[in-house]
Amino acid sequence: MNANCIFCKIVDRAIPGDIVYEDDELLAFNDVSPQAPVHVLIIPKVHIASVNDVPEGDAIVIAKLTTCARALAKARGIDESGYRLIMNCNAEGGQTVFHLHMHLLGGRQLRGLG
Repeated sequence: MNANCIFCKIVDRAIPGDIVYEDDELLAFNDVSPQAPVHVLIIPKVHIASVNDVPEGDAIVIAKLTTCARALAKARGIDESGYRLIMNCNAEGGQTVFHLHMHLLGGRQLRGLG
C-alpha cells in the first residue's frame, strides 16, 4: 500500500468509497465525478502506479480488471447496449490518480474518441 494514494486509502477504508464490488484482489467503486450514468472504477487492491508498472509475471491483473468490468456491466444492465473501458497511463495519457485503475462507463450513448 501507498500511504499517500487515495485509492489505497479507499481499500484500507481510511476514507469512504461507494463500493460496488470487492474480492480478495480487486475493489470497484462508483466514481465521485461520473462522466456517464454508470461510471465505476475498478482497481487492484495492491498498489501498482500505472500500466507501465504491472510486473511482467503479473499481467493477469489486467485480465482480472476486464473480467470484473464485464460482470459489473452485466449487473448494471449495460452489457448488451454497450460500454467503454478506459485505462489511462501517466500524465499525458490522462492519468490523475497513480494507482492502476480501469474506468467502466456506460448507460448512455458515448461520444467517439476521434
